[in-house]
Amino acid sequence: MTSVELHVITDAADRLATATVTKTPCAPVRDLIGRDDIDAAYRIQSLNIEGLVASGQRVVGRKIGLTSPSVQQQLGVDQPDFGVLLDDMDCTGDAEVDSGRLLQPRIEAEVAFTLSRDITAPITVDDAPGYVADVYASFEIVDSRIVNWDISLADTVADNASSGLYVLGDRIDRADAPDLAAIEMSMTENDTEVSKGKGADCLGSPWHALVWLANTALAYGTGLRAGDVVLSGALGPMVPVIPGATYTATMSGLGSVTAVFSA
Repeated sequence: MTSVELHVITDAADRLATATVTKTPCAPVRDLIGRDDIDAAYRIQSLNIEGLVASGQRVVGRKIGLTSPSVQQQLGVDQPDFGVLLDDMDCTGDAEVDSGRLLQPRIEAEVAFTLSRDITAPITVDDAPGYVADVYASFEIVDSRIVNWDISLADTVADNASSGLYVLGDRIDRADAPDLAAIEMSMTENDTEVSKGKGADCLGSPWHALVWLANTALAYGTGLRAGDVVLSGALGPMVPVIPGATYTATMSGLGSVTAVFSA
């Protein structure tokens, strides 16, 4: 259990919440809690999520971050983390993603799941498919409230795992899903390839990522629920978003997802 005092957790949460409201990136919070106190960082995340839920937003799932070696290298971290998805983050079906909602957006292609039932006890890779209803090609539009993406692991965890928005694309039934470790992904920006990867780049398989999330979330006291959306983590390097650009990712055996950003 972290020894960081509550007033420090509150100060860090307030710093991030203010950056969100003012659309002005803030200083890292590691100056308050240190680089390595992940328990304190999750306390900050939870405090801000509680405030958003109290204001009327609704939890609809979770996202896993920092699963791809290329993304870990981009951000200088060495392990995954998780954040909370809220209903207003879902841009599925929108004609455009509103660039004005974002501070420093980057985009990454991911496999997403919706869950068919609650996960109330630790699971294994063999168990995981039995908890999934549907599998999607998806985009996570990550964002950082911290200036210039100057983040340690504790910073990004506190900042809701650098969550922003998401888009779900083509969907298939879990029973029809291909071998997720073997899928190939290509992402284009205005028809030019800007990122590529494969399912195995996500902790060995998106199924492994789901297991990591389910078991880690249980350890923090908040298990996954039926109907939750799970973004399982990047399949390739994330790319800075250009307002006005169109991004499309194709995934072998899953289909594609497209996001058009407002200028």
